[in-house]
Amino acid sequence: MSRFGSDQPDAIPSVAGEPSPVLLRDGTTATLYVANQAHQTALLDFFTRLSPAARRRRFFMESAPPEELVRDMCDSSNQARQLTFFVARQGGDRLHILAVASYEAKDERTVEVAFAVDDEFHGMGLGTLLLERLAFAAHDAGFTRLWAVTQPDNLAMREVFRESGFEMRERFDGDEMEVELQFRQPGPETTKMDLRERVATVASLKPLFHPLHVAVIGASRDPSRIGAKLLDALLSAGFRGALHPVNPSASSIRGLTSYPSITKVPARVDVAVIAVPAEKVLQVVDECGAAKVRTLVVITAGFAEVGADGARLQQMLAQKARDYGMRLVGPNCFGVVNTDDSIRLNATFTSSFPPAGRVAMSSQSGALGLAVLAAARRLQVGISTFVSVGNKADVSVNDLLQYWEEDRASDVILLYVESFGNPRRFSRIARRVSRQKPIVTVKAGRTSSGRRAASSHTASLAASDRAVDALFQQTGVIRADTLDEMFALASGLSNQPLPPGRRVAILTNAGGPGILCADACEANCLIVPELSPATRERLAVFTPAAASLKNPVDLIASATPDQYRQAIATLMASPDIDALIILYISVSPSDTAPIAEGILEGIRQARETGITSKPVMITWMAEGDLDRRFSTSSEAIPTFNLPETPGLVLSKAAGYAEWRREPVGLVPLHPDADLQLARGICTRALRQKGSGWLSAEDTRSVLAAMGLPLPAGGVAKSDEAAIALAEQVGFPVAAKLASRTIVHKTEVGGVRLSLQNAEDVRQAYRDIREQLQRRNQLEAMEGVVIQPMLAGGVEVMVGATHDPSFGPLVAFGLGGIHVEILQDVQFRVAPLTDRDARAMVREIRGFRLLEGYRGHPPADISALEALLLRISTLVEEVGEISELDLNPVFALPPGQGCRIVDARIRVGANTLRVGL
Repeated sequence: MSRFGSDQPDAIPSVAGEPSPVLLRDGTTATLYVANQAHQTALLDFFTRLSPAARRRRFFMESAPPEELVRDMCDSSNQARQLTFFVARQGGDRLHILAVASYEAKDERTVEVAFAVDDEFHGMGLGTLLLERLAFAAHDAGFTRLWAVTQPDNLAMREVFRESGFEMRERFDGDEMEVELQFRQPGPETTKMDLRERVATVASLKPLFHPLHVAVIGASRDPSRIGAKLLDALLSAGFRGALHPVNPSASSIRGLTSYPSITKVPARVDVAVIAVPAEKVLQVVDECGAAKVRTLVVITAGFAEVGADGARLQQMLAQKARDYGMRLVGPNCFGVVNTDDSIRLNATFTSSFPPAGRVAMSSQSGALGLAVLAAARRLQVGISTFVSVGNKADVSVNDLLQYWEEDRASDVILLYVESFGNPRRFSRIARRVSRQKPIVTVKAGRTSSGRRAASSHTASLAASDRAVDALFQQTGVIRADTLDEMFALASGLSNQPLPPGRRVAILTNAGGPGILCADACEANCLIVPELSPATRERLAVFTPAAASLKNPVDLIASATPDQYRQAIATLMASPDIDALIILYISVSPSDTAPIAEGILEGIRQARETGITSKPVMITWMAEGDLDRRFSTSSEAIPTFNLPETPGLVLSKAAGYAEWRREPVGLVPLHPDADLQLARGICTRALRQKGSGWLSAEDTRSVLAAMGLPLPAGGVAKSDEAAIALAEQVGFPVAAKLASRTIVHKTEVGGVRLSLQNAEDVRQAYRDIREQLQRRNQLEAMEGVVIQPMLAGGVEVMVGATHDPSFGPLVAFGLGGIHVEILQDVQFRVAPLTDRDARAMVREIRGFRLLEGYRGHPPADISALEALLLRISTLVEEVGEISELDLNPVFALPPGQGCRIVDARIRVGANTLRVGL
């Protein structure tokens, strides 16, 4: 079971009623709705259709439920009181409901749940799906327990509860059974949900990649038409299954029987490739639904990419496909390829069929797909499957990642992405897939204007591309800056082992290319170590007297094939290195073939002695022979024409290998945190004052509810109250303006430090007030915050901002004015794992200050990591928080923790909800 389709931003449809696509266990599709009064007739019809036994299990009576009960179920306006979901397909002009689930608040932490599933759809996972959705919706509304009353013989419902992954308790009470589920996020339940989602997604896409029957709707005899090109591509690739052209004006095309409609094709079609005008697509989809086609590939353009009218047409297209239970690739796409010799599917409009290999690729750009397939052949990158997702109305990159995760024919995954419809789902899937297979991604739009106006440090720094970088760092995705780099990485990752470390040896016959290669290696954080005396002694036995043996190893221009062979075998066997780069620049055309053979023989010799964990890459700069490629019986050697490329590839491969070697990060629970209190403060402020910054008092209360390290003190609203607080805290103290609207307090004279006595505090309070009065800003003053003076430590900042696509982003960097001047900040997408927090602290350029520098003591780094994790939990669970700035935070010496000196929290109506 799955929510799918990356253009759906939320895990759960909003209470406003936006439908959400779902997958059934057999791979067919349907739609999840939030019930409202318009659905009352459909729900009554559903309950009437249920068998008496099913109604008894749902309502404890065999007759249909009263209309007033159904009417109440359709009121989902208050998620904190009750909510009803149902799964349906559109059947003509009415909804055909497959399953219904509801919850109703039992107490402030518990909701009572109930389900009903159409008898024909038992075993499709609908009960499990609805339980998951109810659980996350209830969690979003602040509940922590699900409770149900059922009958002991209702084995199906009990099995749904057991499969959920939530902690389950059963208790008999006479003839009834009470079931209670405890849940928290995240937990083991997410693993089971991911597994169910993956199984359903793979089942739904198998007909797309392994079809027996393919129809081309819009096939044509006119070679200039897309329909003709599609049919030609399928024929020229040698598709192993049956092809069915569909054209109402032709009885035969390219020697194949043509049919006037897909409904007339005598076989059940696995893939229908649609190339008809946009205005005819919906009619064709209806015909495909009637013919029970399994998947659609809509080549046709003229949908969301052309504006609002096209977007509405695309929405209707996606909904129709869903209602018929079909998966949909596109629209506005280039097509699908599978090079498997038992399939040989080229459902695109180019006859360029790529070489078979173990690299899977998705492109969001159809035009780029043409170039990609041509480049794959030119660069000899073997492709397993290729999909142009186009507008992603249904099948998305997230779906493809799950398919390729299970695909034994694919070892490396390449993605060209222009936009993320659901980055949070991508994060969950990619983090898991990257553990097994490298994902290399080119994300277009890197320099687009993604920065939005904001009044907090964090939000002003959080340009959209920072979020992308953060997402990729957390999930192990390897980011490529260009298509050339993406293919270079594909070649290196698909043909060579991951490097066990970052030490690289460079073997060359020319000094200049060797130096350029060494510079590129070091610029990309690789190490070019000086070789040990033992290794140099072994090299000296057969190399010219003029050769340089330190690293790079320069065999000089007179290098022979045998010298290359011996040098390669020696360097590969050396414990000094983790990878080898071989460079050759031609001296004369006659030398190239023998040198190439010497290189290959050296690699073969090293591998035969058991040296299989070290990658090898070649830079071949032989004019007249630049297209040469190197391979042995067991491996292909990545070959490039520029000396800088291998260093870049090895660096990113090494970084990915390090990511995989790290243990899986954990999102910690904070049982001492009072999230309900924090959420209540934010929702009350939002309700009373609308979007904006919380008061200083509310900000302190929210942070205190999370158990965060606040200094003693508080907010004083008069000079006498300030003195009382100061005496309670103990002198010396600091006094700072408390204001929801003034960000930079020092600029308005709103900060007074090292106040030694009561009179100092009184004068500071009055001075701050007078400063604001002179500026005509007195209404901005809420009071003055009194805190003890803190000595020592390093100033850092912790922040969070809400990205409309990515959700909460958490930031860490040096604090005070440094954050604005140096912008030495690391971002991650919430929720953070302990591994994410550790990396954030260590990846800022100023980390040396936290380690201790020139007599300054080190900071309590573990306390900073704990602070980051608690802030992540706060902004993830309290969705009303749109921005948060803790600046400065004093990082004190080890064992002394840290203190939040200044804090601001902004609340707003965020659109992304906590959920799947």
